[in-house]
Amino acid sequence: MSTENITSQLQKLSIGAPAPLEGSYPDVNVVDLMRNYISEELHKISGVDRSLIYPALEWTNTMERGDLLIPVPRLRIKGANPKDLATEWAEKFPCGDYLSKVEANGPFLQFFFSPEFLFKIVVPDILARKEDYGSRKLVENKKVIVEFSSPNIAKPFHAGHLRSTIIGGFISNLYEKLGWDVIRMNYLGDWGKQFGLLAVGFDRYGDEAKLAADPIHHLFEVYVRINKDIEDEGDSLPLEESTNGKAREYFKRMEDGDEEALKIWKRFRELSIEKYIATYARLNIKYDVYSGESQVSKASMNKALEIFKEKNLTHEDKGAVLIDLTKFNKKLGKTIVQKSDGTTLYLTRDVGAAMDRYEKYHFDKMVYVIATQQDLHTAQFFEILKQMGFDWAKTLQHINFGMVQGMSTRKGTVVFLDNILEETKEKMHEVMKKNEAKYAQIENPEEVADLVGISAVMIQDMQSKRINNYEFKWERMLSFEGDTGPYLQYAHSRLRSVERNAAQITSDKWLNADFSLLTEPAAVLLIRILAQYPDVLRNAIKTHEPTTVVTYLFKLTHQVSSCYDVLWVAGQTEELATARLALYAAARQVLNNGMRLLGLTPVDRM
Repeated sequence: MSTENITSQLQKLSIGAPAPLEGSYPDVNVVDLMRNYISEELHKISGVDRSLIYPALEWTNTMERGDLLIPVPRLRIKGANPKDLATEWAEKFPCGDYLSKVEANGPFLQFFFSPEFLFKIVVPDILARKEDYGSRKLVENKKVIVEFSSPNIAKPFHAGHLRSTIIGGFISNLYEKLGWDVIRMNYLGDWGKQFGLLAVGFDRYGDEAKLAADPIHHLFEVYVRINKDIEDEGDSLPLEESTNGKAREYFKRMEDGDEEALKIWKRFRELSIEKYIATYARLNIKYDVYSGESQVSKASMNKALEIFKEKNLTHEDKGAVLIDLTKFNKKLGKTIVQKSDGTTLYLTRDVGAAMDRYEKYHFDKMVYVIATQQDLHTAQFFEILKQMGFDWAKTLQHINFGMVQGMSTRKGTVVFLDNILEETKEKMHEVMKKNEAKYAQIENPEEVADLVGISAVMIQDMQSKRINNYEFKWERMLSFEGDTGPYLQYAHSRLRSVERNAAQITSDKWLNADFSLLTEPAAVLLIRILAQYPDVLRNAIKTHEPTTVVTYLFKLTHQVSSCYDVLWVAGQTEELATARLALYAAARQVLNNGMRLLGLTPVDRM
């Protein structure tokens, strides 16, 4: 499929294309084409340079205010009243093939795209480019590592990991769609004294059959029981006889490379990863690398400690090694990088891991998707790398997120991700069974219930800004009404049903439809929304906010819903039915693209 799609469409329609400005992609984004046209024409009228006009063009907050607008004060024309200029320019502005009208509204100049033009350009563009509609290579040969999810082996995969997983999955997909080479990395909590504790616990309470059946749950049970032993012992035993002492001793053996100790640890790690892979697959996530704290070599950490010394970053206090970051940024405080017993900390490990990764991948950017509780830790870690003199430290980015509150299973126990997914699946299944006629037509109801349930979990998470904490609510999540995951799935399956019901009008006819027949206001509003999708993606990569895409998809599905009352396909002439069907097919494609970008699998029947 040629990326020259819009350009070739213009040639077919004998419409002259305006000269493209740098940073615009008019061949795949009709809004960029409009920006170029408006910049060129407004330059002729106002004398203002096109390169100043282009970035001043903004989205409107409601479509009554046009498709794009420009706040005249942003052009900084001295000695003129912006309101008067807006009025004068609106009168002089040539609409050409591109616009239907230009209006002055106070100091704003509002541009309305021509619906006829959009129908002829956007619908064929979507139908031809299919899953590529919206995507665009913004960079050439650039590599980004996205580190996300990062659960601790032997502890529940809880709500915080769920958020990191969902947001990280979306960010990885988005970078890929916009031309980056993405390495998805899971940095597991797979090292430390808790593994000594786990080994001692498994020796006491382990069950091979349970470990094979469900390693993560069983290791967690063991972990809870062994911690209970420590609590019960208190200080009643000498250190070497106590559970805590034995765990320390075991972890020391691991640190020293004792093969027997490492064998057990390796087994726990591998079994857990196997289980994670299956869970992630349900969320449409596949990692390129399962890394972890254990993978950071001693050599890297020693090298980090050497550089700290060389750069005079460290000082000693009671045998511990510290870095005082207040010299560079008062808010960052002091931080320990080596304990008095010579063991390193999480921070030193993070520094070593970043050095290893740069060595191995030579990334152009690295993104860490980590909760806001780690804001200080991450800022300290980035500052240390910067002070170590690594030029690539400036390419690191922390994408943070708030907490999920009130998340417990219906049984009120510890939340594992699997519990949540199983419960939503069961609930969805119950809801689907209520409509017997529809339910009978679904080939694989279990699978559909799972996909709809996962959509419920993910959309509830992505609906508001990342930074906000949110209350996990089962009842809201499972609703088919209002803005929920099931509502998006329902909208997609309903659009599929429109296509199935008009199967005699095949998809090759859609491309050659007579779009001049689409005149209803509902159709006009829908095409204006569809035209925005490539811009939505460009916006989302600036903010790293899944909600940018989610909000757009709800706006799109609400408009599709309004169209059903007026744009009937059944019982119309073939010409009219074909034009309307092509518009619905374009809407379904964009909805499908957006859902997949978020990590959802759209269903065809439910």
